[in-house]
Amino acid sequence: MTTHKVLVVDDEPDIRELLQLTLTRMGLFCDIAASFEEGRVFLDSQDYFLVLTDMRLPGKDGSDLVKYIQKNNPTLPVAVITAFGNVEEAVSTLKAGAFDYVTKPVDLNVLKALVNTALKMDKKTSNEHVALLLGESNVINALRENIKKVARSQAPVYIQGQSGVGKELVARLIHASGPRASKPFIPVNCGAIPSELMESEFFGHKKGSFTGAYADKQGLFLAAVGGTLFLDEVAELPLAMQVKLLRAIQEKAVKPVGEWSEVPVDVRILSASNKNLTEEIARGRFREELYYRINVIELQVPTLQERSGDIPLLAANILKKLAMDQNKTPSTLHPSCISALEAYSFPGNVRELENILERAMALSSGNEIHVADLKLPSNPLEMKPTEREINFHLDSNLEEHEKALIMKALEKTKWNRTAAARLLGVSFRTLRYRLKKLGIE
Repeated sequence: MTTHKVLVVDDEPDIRELLQLTLTRMGLFCDIAASFEEGRVFLDSQDYFLVLTDMRLPGKDGSDLVKYIQKNNPTLPVAVITAFGNVEEAVSTLKAGAFDYVTKPVDLNVLKALVNTALKMDKKTSNEHVALLLGESNVINALRENIKKVARSQAPVYIQGQSGVGKELVARLIHASGPRASKPFIPVNCGAIPSELMESEFFGHKKGSFTGAYADKQGLFLAAVGGTLFLDEVAELPLAMQVKLLRAIQEKAVKPVGEWSEVPVDVRILSASNKNLTEEIARGRFREELYYRINVIELQVPTLQERSGDIPLLAANILKKLAMDQNKTPSTLHPSCISALEAYSFPGNVRELENILERAMALSSGNEIHVADLKLPSNPLEMKPTEREINFHLDSNLEEHEKALIMKALEKTKWNRTAAARLLGVSFRTLRYRLKKLGIE
């Protein structure tokens, strides 16, 4: 017989009875309490794998119970139940350490999904994946510890960091280290989806709901059910889509295009950007309400320059992977290379280190890479703009450089053709024609 026990704290007898009946049918033991004090007595004398508490309790409320549990048993997941339209309070409890929340009237499918996620957490989820984040610097050790902590929560996490620091890797590690590890991890580059297709891509659509909708489409949210949806470059979302995303996160439900009713979704939201969202809010390009929904917990990923002591370990690992991919004997770095790399500023972070080493492997005459093979600028910050950056306007360049320029633009915009066309100073149609002409897939 199972020994898993849940504590339900709610001052409404009908809600207590409904929750107790539902949890018992799931094969769980359930204790019920009507107040903070009753709940505290149970917590001091019994062991639980999950606590469900209403936000509104006589005397001390649900947020006080969250704080009490965080102080006395911080590994115990506690989920809050809040009234419809009063999600602000629930979000504040997530910041205080709550595991998750559900809204009244309680959707039993949502409740069951929450309980099942907590059950998986109770199986002592392994954090061995965090070891994949290479480095021994203080900032990386601190990041590893933070990943372990946030992996136990279901609160949205916002990952801030420059391009190339490894934000998606951090998101994958949060997913892999938590109770959703066996479910899908769905990454999406928000800047790569045409604005007219965004609603369909995120929420799905019904057959015949618009011209070209020849079949039902699931959508990213439904594809990620039970798992994690990672919104990379979230600052690139248009304002209209930000409103719809806000509702989906807030209500834990989506409405496919052409569908009459919303569909509940059990998805954890992770997001990332290399832009400063507070500055984007000030410029009117990002909605403040969405910022507070996705930024319940914030993780800062350090630049490579901030952890230059990790470069030898990272470089050795990169060279090993490159050698495996190319069926070669791993190259080694001459000791002078390490000094040169540690002195370099790395504006492109780990991604730039990978590019530099791949180029150096190709240029080196033997299995040892020398400083000259690295082709490092003496000081990229002091270079003239014309030397440091490529002019992306096609009309000002010779035709033989066209393909190289287009490839650079596509890489810079992560293969978002609309953004690349804008960067190149041409229309999307012109870029599409040139891609076809040059045979670029």
